[in-house]
Amino acid sequence: MLQTNFLKKQFSNPLVLASGILGLTAASLHRTVQNGAGGVTAKSVSLEPRPGHPNPVIISKKYYILNAVGLSNPGVVEAVKEFIKFKQLCATPLIASIFGGHHDEFGELAEKISAAPIDFLELNLSCPNVSHEFGRPFAFSTEAVTIITKKVKEKTKIPIIIKLSPNASNITEIAKAAEAAGADAICAVNTLSGMAIDVKMRQPILHNKHGGVSGPALFPVALKCVYDICSTIKIPIIGTGGVTSGEDALAMIMAGATLVGIGSAVYYRGENAFNKITDEMEKIMTEEGIKNLEEIRGICIH
Repeated sequence: MLQTNFLKKQFSNPLVLASGILGLTAASLHRTVQNGAGGVTAKSVSLEPRPGHPNPVIISKKYYILNAVGLSNPGVVEAVKEFIKFKQLCATPLIASIFGGHHDEFGELAEKISAAPIDFLELNLSCPNVSHEFGRPFAFSTEAVTIITKKVKEKTKIPIIIKLSPNASNITEIAKAAEAAGADAICAVNTLSGMAIDVKMRQPILHNKHGGVSGPALFPVALKCVYDICSTIKIPIIGTGGVTSGEDALAMIMAGATLVGIGSAVYYRGENAFNKITDEMEKIMTEEGIKNLEEIRGICIH
């Protein structure tokens, strides 16, 4: 009922762990598969190790999570080792995620990480909480997205996914530029830029002052982005952002998504969130007489 084909790769269900949620160790990714994920996306990696931002880096509320972890990671060399271990544990589709400070860095990273047995490569062009280090996100510029996509395509044969930002006012134009440059798929969306202030302390709560908003509050924004992008391009989309229930996941698919990213739901519903959401999807589909996801994919697009 939930089996999904994405870029010629079979997924047992459309739910994919979003990047940055449970790290990139083989053990943590494998545990996510055991808890029902149809695929996993590792935390974004850079050429060299990064410590990330000083604490506090995250706060959680009823309807949102605000984080400024700062893309902490052990670097591409260690990531490749973990991806090899993961594929020794299971055959579940694995999406690696990379980020860089300039165009050429993405190409170098793509070449290095392609030594790992990954199935797809996500280009994180849209993190909202490292702008003071890397400048304006690449996902705001059609030119930057075009250049980076082409550079990466020159360095790897692995299908690439461009991760876009809901903060971009021209997100459909960015998606079209990525498609034209050779991207195989789009991931929409990353977190929204946000802030929290401690009134008694009279200062921002996060050390970084601002961060990325995820969780249920992001869902309607992400859903609209997926709908708009799917109305514009032909390559498949991973719909990500605030999905916490089976109803949310089916809505993403009705808006045109092929796969559905799951992130903050792990916080709100526990590590077993994937099984809970797929159970809810199957229940709704049975009640509504929906035999498979292809019947409803993009059904809302006119």
